Amino acid sequence: MTQSTPPGGPPPSLPGVARTGSSRTAAGPEPGIVAEHVSRAFGSVQAVHDLSFTAPRGQVTALVGPNGCGKSTLMLMLASLLAPDAGRVLVGGIDPAQDSPAVRSLVGWMPDQFGAWDSLRVAEVLEVMGRAYFMPWEQLRPRVQELLQLMDLVSLAQQPAHVLSRGQKQRLGLARALVHRPQVLILDEPASGLDPASRRRLLTVVRSLAADGVTVLVSSHILSELEEMADHVVLMDSGRVVDASSVRDLARRPQQWRVESLDDHALGQALDALQVRHRGVRSARMSPSGHAEVLVQLPDEATAARLLAALAAQDAQVVGFGPATGRLEAAYLASGAAQREGAL
Repeated sequence: MTQSTPPGGPPPSLPGVARTGSSRTAAGPEPGIVAEHVSRAFGSVQAVHDLSFTAPRGQVTALVGPNGCGKSTLMLMLASLLAPDAGRVLVGGIDPAQDSPAVRSLVGWMPDQFGAWDSLRVAEVLEVMGRAYFMPWEQLRPRVQELLQLMDLVSLAQQPAHVLSRGQKQRLGLARALVHRPQVLILDEPASGLDPASRRRLLTVVRSLAADGVTVLVSSHILSELEEMADHVVLMDSGRVVDASSVRDLARRPQQWRVESLDDHALGQALDALQVRHRGVRSARMSPSGHAEVLVQLPDEATAARLLAALAAQDAQVVGFGPATGRLEAAYLASGAAQREGAL
């Protein structure tokens, strides 16, 4: 997959998000994650089948697909918690089948369900994880305080972890994954249960980590937030990769655009004069926006820009113009995964 600049450019470094000593340029072309013809079955169920993809260092790769497509199984293999039946994976250039401890020292793993020890408080969870990575106490203690501050958990530091809400556990799960300053971060549904402010914090943390050279692989069904976060997307279905692209390149793919106008008659006349195909203009009375609306299929963003200029020249009274869905959602909905029975 081609390299692309992260949305909005690299953010400033955050307290608690450590510099790794490598940048996107210094890290070189070697991918942070490589999967080569990987397969994994559970009895008669083929969870992952002949799957190959790469995730660049210092960038965020989104893993998208319907429930049951093999995303979590793939992530478990990358985290060295499952072994592939065939093929191989490389994490930071290391095969987990050959050196699992080395991979685990590189990887921060956040599963979709947080398992909390009933007897431990929030700060103690982070301390135990740090000690599991053999972090010296003089390094671990300030690191725990950094992460509590970073994930807005300071007021909960002495609360039992098992009483936290779903969103609070997600924030603690990310802090736990970051405790040893990993070079590869694997996140399975990290935004689940988070409020809007916490989701914005998650986005900022992940983008800052990528800017500092960390390889990030993230799976989520919240595609609008993935689009803000990701540089690349890998679409999965039935255990296979069915599409892969940079988010930037998705702008050059066909998708629907929504046009809103103050006058349904003026909009319809302008579209007819420009010979733009559509399925009819919805009147303002029937539209949730309170404006006349129409959906048009366009091949790319350059064509959309030309259409907007032409509609303005035709006095179509346009007050809204933009993609009907996000780039990731449009790519997913155009794939066979979304059309398959049972996918919705």
